[in-house]
Amino acid sequence: MKKPVCTVILVMINVAVFLVLSFLGMTEDGGFMVEHGAMFVPYVTEYKEYYRIFTSMFLHFGSGHLMNNMIMLAAAGVPLEKEVGRVKFLAIYFISGTGGALLSMWADICTGEYAVAAGASGAIFGLIGAMLYIAIRNHGTIGDISGRGLVLMTAISLYFGYVSGGVDNTAHVGGLLAGALLAVLLYRKREGEYSPVSGI
Repeated sequence: MKKPVCTVILVMINVAVFLVLSFLGMTEDGGFMVEHGAMFVPYVTEYKEYYRIFTSMFLHFGSGHLMNNMIMLAAAGVPLEKEVGRVKFLAIYFISGTGGALLSMWADICTGEYAVAAGASGAIFGLIGAMLYIAIRNHGTIGDISGRGLVLMTAISLYFGYVSGGVDNTAHVGGLLAGALLAVLLYRKREGEYSPVSGI
């Protein structure tokens, strides 16, 4: 069984970036975060700072934000990376994170309300979206995780996002949809693989 090396490395990078920024200033300050690569739509659209779509995935507003995302990244990343392999896992992670950021940008432009955005949750919801599709393909499971458990986890995560303040729910939904679509395109069930039947 392949070790989830990419998941571990992603967690380590996120934690390292947070520690460095915590040493330099306040990670809960929007202005400080924008200076260090957070997403802010006018800077992307007017100043062409497209790199923010990528760098914002590695920034977090405070230790609580980081901890929640890293727990979810480990919980979703380990089984998915083992299932699809490292290259496809990284493709799902980064393309989903990009898709979530782009949908969030579009929503900000439509409303005219711009907020500083950062975090790995768009990419993480992409992993969850991919796991949901794979669970359906595998008759209700991915590894030791049941499809019902995934649906419940997704519903609870989205619910708390919508009832909490300061959460980029559009990025979550965008990442979730992108991850599911990427799994449709990339996932191929291994020959001779058998999974126990249980409803999702």
